[in-house]
Amino acid sequence: MKTVAENKKARFDYEILDTVEAGIELRGDEVKSIRNNSASLSDSYAIVSKGQIVLLNCYIAPYTHSYVKSIDDTTRRSRTLLLHKKEINRMIGDVSRKGLTLIPLKMYFNERGYCKVLLGLAKHKKSVDKKRELKEKDIKRETQRIIRGKI
Repeated sequence: MKTVAENKKARFDYEILDTVEAGIELRGDEVKSIRNNSASLSDSYAIVSKGQIVLLNCYIAPYTHSYVKSIDDTTRRSRTLLLHKKEINRMIGDVSRKGLTLIPLKMYFNERGYCKVLLGLAKHKKSVDKKRELKEKDIKRETQRIIRGKI
């Protein structure tokens, strides 16, 4: 499994409750661009549109050696995520009832060579929770330093 892009800020800003692996509908030159690690998931999110899950604001750079150069900017176009109907219905229910958000966490190629997106069902953290988490992380780091120093 080759990780191409990761949304590191998502785990800081959101509490991830559940994750789902989804395929992504891409064009041929976009796949080659992703293989060159020219993708970014920062500030991207997924929404429900017409019974489908759509990934918005995901940056995929145009492939440099493509034959057809597009005139319009398609680097941040909306891309349909490929999921089973049962998974889509469950996500639609969670997003509408519980007020959760769909955040892409990681983009990678699986063993068969298909591009996949790890989609997280997330709840936004409050600033108090973020501060508490940073404080706990700092305390844990200090204790590890003390333990290493004595051994």
